[in-house]
Amino acid sequence: MANTDYYKRLGVKRDANDADIKKQYRRLARKYHPDVSKINNAEARFKEVNEAYDVLKDKEKRANYDRFGTANGSPFGGGGGFTPPPNGGNSNFGGFGQGNFSDIFDNMFKNARGGQFNEGQFSQAGAQQSYQQNGPAKGENQSVKISVSLEDAYHGANRTINIRIPGESANKRLKIKIPKGIKEGQKIRLSGQGSSGTHAKGDLLLEVGFAKHKHFTIDGKNISLVLPITPWEAALGTSLSIPTLGGIVEMKLPENTKGGKKLRLKGRGLPGKGAGDQYVILQIMTPEANTDELKDLYKEMQKISQFNPREDY
Repeated sequence: MANTDYYKRLGVKRDANDADIKKQYRRLARKYHPDVSKINNAEARFKEVNEAYDVLKDKEKRANYDRFGTANGSPFGGGGGFTPPPNGGNSNFGGFGQGNFSDIFDNMFKNARGGQFNEGQFSQAGAQQSYQQNGPAKGENQSVKISVSLEDAYHGANRTINIRIPGESANKRLKIKIPKGIKEGQKIRLSGQGSSGTHAKGDLLLEVGFAKHKHFTIDGKNISLVLPITPWEAALGTSLSIPTLGGIVEMKLPENTKGGKKLRLKGRGLPGKGAGDQYVILQIMTPEANTDELKDLYKEMQKISQFNPREDY
């Protein structure tokens, strides 16, 4: 290419040594490689940098370039690259063809992420071809549903779970942190545990569902509990020990409490900003008349009580 200053293109002085040229080339190759660069003309700049380095890294090509190919109008060969005079050097370079990638690219750049490279990734195929063959730089995110106990949601917990990730043949054992006050439907993100990509894995999103509880039901942040009581507790009043996710709470039950009454324990639902409440629904349980004494007791109540639960029917 006529009037091309390869030293200027690489940003090195004409008396730069091989180590400085190699170092500068490595920096520019990382900057302009199309797989990671967001610069609009990155691929073209990458080709230009590669062309310049292909000349300057080779002692014979560099000597011919210094003698015949300076940027002040000295003659260049055709074909889009430097061509030394007959018998003046190897002309098998120029453009973006075979042999144009440097020896650095034979041994560098594997598992690139965020513009940082390791050795061993890219061959002489070019950036776009590498992307098409190897797929996207980051793998896809995966979503999996998990079941969490209400106790763990209330207190927060560290747990180890076994799950099957979509696309994988075996279960994966993972340690997770369940945040205190997490709600049903929220997701826990595990970075780098999703599908594999060329340079990095995607994330794993664990969608939280609540396991069925023996006593409690959940509605958003609020918790409900059906609490059985005896007829005499309802009639005479008493002090009740109410189970909650945070422990036992004592509550005064007034006299003549009717079945189905709903009591509210403020702030005893799931914690967090605007904590939920716990609702206690009282259920009066009638003892079975399975002894003579109990049968006699019910008969006596029948005689002396005027109570009729169906008087409005």
